[in-house]
Amino acid sequence: MSSPSYPSSFRAAYDEVLGGWPGPVETADLPTPYGTTRVNSCGPADAPPLVLLPGGGATSAVWGACAAAGAARTHRVHAVDPVGEPGLSVPEPGRPLRTAEDLTGWLDAVLDGLAPHGPVTLGGHSYGAWIAAHHAAHHAARRPARLCRLVLLDPTQVFAGLRPGYVLRALPMLLRPTPRRIRSFLAWETRGAALDPAWLRLQDETARFPAVRPVTGPRPDLGALAEPPGGRPGVRVDVLFAGRARCHDAVRAARTAREALPGARVDVLPGASHHALPLTAAADIANLLADQRPARQPRIDP
Repeated sequence: MSSPSYPSSFRAAYDEVLGGWPGPVETADLPTPYGTTRVNSCGPADAPPLVLLPGGGATSAVWGACAAAGAARTHRVHAVDPVGEPGLSVPEPGRPLRTAEDLTGWLDAVLDGLAPHGPVTLGGHSYGAWIAAHHAAHHAARRPARLCRLVLLDPTQVFAGLRPGYVLRALPMLLRPTPRRIRSFLAWETRGAALDPAWLRLQDETARFPAVRPVTGPRPDLGALAEPPGGRPGVRVDVLFAGRARCHDAVRAARTAREALPGARVDVLPGASHHALPLTAAADIANLLADQRPARQPRIDP
């Protein structure tokens, strides 16, 4: 395994954000076929496991606000740095992640390391929600006991494509990231929302992180989640859209989610933007995670 190649300033910014988490925070480096995966964990050791995947480039550190807002009281929170994304995970040389199936295999190994004997709640934001949805769809029939709940937070490329205007605005940041471009894009997308200064400094540092082409692919086929085989209870699915997201039309995407997953809980949070969701809507997300009621007919708020 190669050593990490992140600059010291990235590590300092990363540790600064982790310092704001509700303590104590435990770290683990889990082996997978695609490299060593860093996981930051907090909350009661005997609480139900909650595995969280960040949006693209956000790192696991983005989940500290949700943990502090209450998620770490109801769950053992495991926040993951995806291999190949900014963070402290270390890719395996010569074994890049190329397909959604590769990501599913990687996440399988992570879940085996975190909770090998029991079902977990798997959550993700944005690109992380796309990964989580693919994993859930892949294992709906193969390993039905793997997940008890799937939480998708403003998922991209799951129920709706990206708006062309959003893609055009993001391209300069994606093709040649700089701290200034990252800040400018976030200010535009979040409509000037007040974001955690320490997290913004960490986002500045991601511009210096070694670039790796992200895995892309089709939308996940969630049919098996909508109609579990054999009449057994399915995985509970919660979907929360950011009402002010610029990446897609949240109300339209929520309507599509309701049609695809009739038993899911689907809601739109009117005041939230896409990239700010885990930070500015942390209390809403923590309340959603704490809600252990059975799945119901979804509601879509305008």
